[in-house]
Formats: sequence, C-alpha cells, structure tokens
Amino acid sequence: MLQTFLHIVHVFVCLFLILVVLLQQGKGGGMGSAFGGASAQVFGGRGAGNFLTRLTAICAAVFMATSMSLAYLSSAGDRELREIENRQDQ
Repeated sequence: MLQTFLHIVHVFVCLFLILVVLLQQGKGGGMGSAFGGASAQVFGGRGAGNFLTRLTAICAAVFMATSMSLAYLSSAGDRELREIENRQDQ
C-alpha cells in the first residue's frame, strides 16, 4: 500500500516538475513566452523567476526522495528472497 502511494506521488510530482520547468523562461524565452507572457503577468516581472526556481527545487527534492524510497522498497523484496534462499541451502 505504501509503495502504491509512493508511485502515485512520484508520477504526479514528475508531471508537475515537467510543467514547472517548461514554464520557466530560458535565454530564448522558453515556454513562458509561448503563452503570451502570462507567467510574467501573474507573478510579476522578477518574482516569477524566484518563485519558479524555488518550486523547481522543491519538486526535484520530492522527486529524488520518492525515487530513493521506491528503490529501497523494491530492493527490500530482493533481500527477503535472498534470506529465504540461504535458509533453503543450509
């Protein structure tokens, strides 16, 4: 059940992270300017960069945490199988 919850959170964070990165203005304008500069109007001139940069960092940290948690949980099953195999060999 925990693993299913982490999978759902992981997918939502992944999609949100993609959206946040695409909304940021790069050197060439990025997708933020493709929407008519709507992000600059909503967040203000310089406020959008700080807000989106922080949001990207938070999303990346959550994404990494869920990735490591899912990797640990999936390897826990491997450890249990090895222990059972070692008991049968003895």
